[in-house]
Amino acid sequence: MEALPGLDGALLVDKPTGMTSHDVVDKVRRHFRLDKVGHCGTLDPAATGLLVLVIGKGTKLSEKLMSLDKVYEGTIKFGETTESYDAQGELVTSLPVPPLTLNELNEVASTFLGDQMQMPPMVSAIKQNGVPLYKLARKGIEVERKPRLIRIYSFKILGYTEPLAHFKTACTKGTYIRSLAHDIGAKVGCGAHLSGLRRLVSGKFDIEHAMTLDEILKLNLSGLVEKIIPFSQLAASSV
Repeated sequence: MEALPGLDGALLVDKPTGMTSHDVVDKVRRHFRLDKVGHCGTLDPAATGLLVLVIGKGTKLSEKLMSLDKVYEGTIKFGETTESYDAQGELVTSLPVPPLTLNELNEVASTFLGDQMQMPPMVSAIKQNGVPLYKLARKGIEVERKPRLIRIYSFKILGYTEPLAHFKTACTKGTYIRSLAHDIGAKVGCGAHLSGLRRLVSGKFDIEHAMTLDEILKLNLSGLVEKIIPFSQLAASSV
């Protein structure tokens, strides 16, 4: 299949909730009988939004594309912390939420702007000695993690109705938005976790140009080719 013209490049998918990024790759690869399919930047199963798939020769650019900046929107729930920093984890603490205004939350959010060292959550795909941390976490094992240098370009609370805050943020690759939600909860004093997340932008690619997985799987092979961003254009986008 990979030898057919037009099957080298990238495909923009609006990832549904409940699937891993690998699940999406596997569905597309098997459905169209492709040899090489990868993705650029993991989204948690509960997250939705832009997932950039690379196909054929496009896989050669996966590292460059993965390093591009991202934009997300989502929801933070204050008053509850979880072991995974999101709604899928077990509840760790539950505290009353103090009176908070939108302005006050944005003042706290502004303290996260710029370069910083971020501690990845224990429930993550980061590997230690070849083993993903989430597998160790499932066994009740917690290990020391190395903080990562990240940059938050913007972090804006768009709306707040206790205990839920809707936000939008732009950041560098490798930023854990779950950790950002956890950390702002700690600063407010009542704890928080990420209750919803959607990726809007990855580098020069926008969710507006993505198709749902169901729409993609309804295409025939020639229809798929029409939706693929060609390798030459992809290479220019990764610069």
